[in-house]
Amino acid sequence: MPQRVDIEAREVCHDGVFRLERYRLRHALFGGGMSAPLSRELFERGHAVAVLPYDPRTDAVVLIEQFRVGALARVGGPWLVEIVAGVIDGEEPPEAVARREALEEAGLELGRLEKICRFYVSPGGTSESIHLYCGEVDAGGAGGIHGLAEEGEDIRVFSEDAEAALARLARGEIDSASPVIALQWLALNRPRLRREWARNA
Repeated sequence: MPQRVDIEAREVCHDGVFRLERYRLRHALFGGGMSAPLSRELFERGHAVAVLPYDPRTDAVVLIEQFRVGALARVGGPWLVEIVAGVIDGEEPPEAVARREALEEAGLELGRLEKICRFYVSPGGTSESIHLYCGEVDAGGAGGIHGLAEEGEDIRVFSEDAEAALARLARGEIDSASPVIALQWLALNRPRLRREWARNA
């Protein structure tokens, strides 16, 4: 597997809420040797955490719905059904971010957490990765409008049966990466999770 990357130049094109950098680089080729010099732009926005709140006793999930500027051109509008998520602040552990964001975005206290995976969002153009979890909750009282007013958040929280959420996914109504991956993982792991979390309650 090629390992070598030679960075010949790097410049910051924009540095605001997000940062855009331009690299001139060469990298090792699978067939041997090095590539020609390449120009690549990299969108830097840090790393994030997302968590699917799941109630193993009632087999329900908690989902959120909110406006997303990246989905302005989406058929059906830019309000997406998603899961709780937030950006990692400095050296904050991902598990702590999951618990903080669950409280801020959904008013939920998380119990046990199980790591699903860490994935790169779109590595062709951004360095962002997401730590993805499933978190134990009591979904009985989940609902209402949440989020931090100072951050312009307007988040609708609702719970629904896991089967209904998976049917929503199958119909294409959930089209953001984190909830798609998390719900597909839940479909594979529900029986085990319910057994283990019920046994250790």
